[in-house]
Amino acid sequence: MDSLLFLPEPLPQTTLFSPKLPRLHPASNSGSRNLPFLILTQRVLQDGSISKTRIVRNSHNSGGLIDSKTAISDVPLLTGLEVFEKLKAYREKIEGKQQYLAMYSSIFGGITTDAAAMVIPMDDHMVHRGHGVFDTAAIIDGHLYELDQHVDRFLRSAIMSKINPPFDRESIRRILIQTLSPSGCPQSGLYAIVIQSLSPYSSKGVKVITSSVPIKPPQFATTKSVNYLPNVLSKMESEEAGAFAGIWLDEDGFVAEGPNMNVAFVTKEKELIMPHFDKILTGCTAKRILTLAESLVKEGKIRGVRMKNVTVEEGKNADEMMLLGSGVLVYPVLQWDDQVIGDGKEGPIVQALLNLVVEDMKSGPPTVRLPVPY
Repeated sequence: MDSLLFLPEPLPQTTLFSPKLPRLHPASNSGSRNLPFLILTQRVLQDGSISKTRIVRNSHNSGGLIDSKTAISDVPLLTGLEVFEKLKAYREKIEGKQQYLAMYSSIFGGITTDAAAMVIPMDDHMVHRGHGVFDTAAIIDGHLYELDQHVDRFLRSAIMSKINPPFDRESIRRILIQTLSPSGCPQSGLYAIVIQSLSPYSSKGVKVITSSVPIKPPQFATTKSVNYLPNVLSKMESEEAGAFAGIWLDEDGFVAEGPNMNVAFVTKEKELIMPHFDKILTGCTAKRILTLAESLVKEGKIRGVRMKNVTVEEGKNADEMMLLGSGVLVYPVLQWDDQVIGDGKEGPIVQALLNLVVEDMKSGPPTVRLPVPY
């Protein structure tokens, strides 16, 4: 089964949607349906930090587990009810920065507000083949921000991934809105999840590094798929180096993007520049920034706005550098590798752009704000 996943971004509240892929039958890849497999997973918090490691084992033979710090013996055979009770107990113990408020699944054809029931079938290709796409949209003051723009990108990603959504565009849009209402805040399938962030937004400047993890080829980088292993490794690499994120360069050495955000600069000539979208993901927030920034041109705060090939030298010598995305909005970058950006302080243009985005989220035109019928 193929998967489509839609997640709202965790500002005050978030929505995640993702179509699912056709069910994979082990018999199609081997002579036996009793194909054992192990899945090693890590819970990644929204800020990219790693939480806990889990080993999921499914096997019809008595093969040994891989070496682990925890010895396991006499593994019990649980009933469905016992599994659900354990899921509820596990959820109650989690102390994270997010609350899972509601989820729609086309598998059970409805919405649940029980976090323990927000599960995805093991034979979904999204789970064990990475064949799925997702997108996120932010919710603020009871309004979905740029929902249509995110849905359009979501469906483009599905087409590029050869996933046929189970519903048409308007049905998906309606499901997303309906999934928000109870939150208080082969075959394919659709999952929609509403997440509330418990972390206050911070506009404090951060450090980034040049990522050594290979960037995805344009065919995959321009698709918002669930295959985020390179992104996760890049994020972990940066955290291990005491930085917030890694910056990817394309095959020609030009600045590309971060692991889950776009990047932009303010040059010494007071021009806002941003890498082209032809080899990277087209960021909805980044595109909106390009439009909103025109008001700063009219006010004389910047001289112009354009997209171009940005060299590393240009980026590191810029007056201001920023990360752009639904989760971070506009994040100032104060240091890239060993190079201090500008005067090493949060710049006025980054702050002005952040103010414009926040104001747009609160009182922008109907094309970017959709009221949620709570």
